[in-house]
Amino acid sequence: MAAAIGYVRGMFQWTVKREGIIAPDERPPAGQSIALGLQHIFAMFGATVLAPILMGFDPNTAIFFSGIGTIIFFICVRGRVPSYLGSSFSFIAVVLSAEAIGAGHNIPVALGGIIACGAIYALIGLIVMAVGYKWIEFIMPPVVTGTIVAVIGLNLATTAIGDLKINTPAFNNPDLDTLGVVIGLLTALAVAGVAVYAPRVIRPLPILIGGVIGYLIYFVLGNVMNLVPASVQVSFDTVWHSNWIGLPNFTAPQFDGHAITLIAPVAIVLVAENLGHVKAVAAMTKRDLDPYIGRAFLGDGIATMISGSGGGPGVTTYAENIGVMAVTKIYSSLVFLIAAFVALAMGFCPKFGALIHTIPVPVLGGLAIVLFGLIAATGGRIWVENKVDFSQNKNLITAAAALTMGAGNLTITWGDFSLGGIGTACFGAIILYQVLNAFGRGGKEEEQVAGEPAPIS
Repeated sequence: MAAAIGYVRGMFQWTVKREGIIAPDERPPAGQSIALGLQHIFAMFGATVLAPILMGFDPNTAIFFSGIGTIIFFICVRGRVPSYLGSSFSFIAVVLSAEAIGAGHNIPVALGGIIACGAIYALIGLIVMAVGYKWIEFIMPPVVTGTIVAVIGLNLATTAIGDLKINTPAFNNPDLDTLGVVIGLLTALAVAGVAVYAPRVIRPLPILIGGVIGYLIYFVLGNVMNLVPASVQVSFDTVWHSNWIGLPNFTAPQFDGHAITLIAPVAIVLVAENLGHVKAVAAMTKRDLDPYIGRAFLGDGIATMISGSGGGPGVTTYAENIGVMAVTKIYSSLVFLIAAFVALAMGFCPKFGALIHTIPVPVLGGLAIVLFGLIAATGGRIWVENKVDFSQNKNLITAAAALTMGAGNLTITWGDFSLGGIGTACFGAIILYQVLNAFGRGGKEEEQVAGEPAPIS
């Protein structure tokens, strides 16, 4: 009992520090801690809300479970790995495919798949806690993890482009689609402008601020200038009639074998993503966080299972919030705990959720263009930062084959078993690399027959 009390007490003890770099087990003064917690809410807000909207989930519920997930993660890592858990974009493509099962828009079976994915993820965390994480780096070296991350962004590209439209079945006008594209691109441009040119204090919030700018553009063109029909103008009727306080919209999951095989492989992506985030936080805080990698996987896996159990999307550690830490040099885990409780409070405000639902589709499409593109580009960043040598054919061919399978959404179906494009690309990259690495020459060709073309390099 004494050991358990000491364990809990250790999680909730922070040394007050008023200036300089603030470590995970330290904290700023109370007022500053609350302000920093709110800043982390703003940092995660745009992506955490956008992902569930694109998947057809309730954003209020997603916000609520992001708070729950962050608290679970905090407990699992004993507060030593400062991170916020928000809605994962890795699930979007497979969830949309799973929702097509049955009558369509079948969110319960997608939730069942998310729970299965979280269970696998948590199991991997337990294994890592028992034997270490080096085996993950062996199975998924940087060329594989970078490829898998890039595949997610490329697989989602058609979803982003499809959202750049205003037309409704009752009002078909090609000019509206052109207007939608313009609004979407202006939104994407606003995101880019904030990320590059905005003052440093708001530069970590490009999705949020860019989304607000796109929203205002749509409102002016649609509601003020009447360039869109009334049926697709911004309407606040639902907002006015919603309550300030109420429970999130919980949804019970259903378990379907097809949906599980579609969604469960995302656990591989989450492992690669979380490993990279823990390594990034370790480098920033100059602390050895390797002993907490398994705990981080376990916490994220449990949080994903609980979110899926109540109608929320899968969750993951957020690079946006890691970016805020990099700017502020404040790594206090208390700040993330404060942000988590603020998110819980937001989840109990139906009026807030109704306001989110007024975001026009072309604005969402513009945000998605940037976010999905960033996911794909992050794969390239992993290659660059880890100095992946593409003069080695084992690396080049692994990436080339998997990228094509993922972008083309190659789906393998065998009876009731079905593996979507992301899953096919994930397993394809892992298996192909291991085969080429074990049995192939792997590096540059040392010999070349005179007069023949050079090998791929």
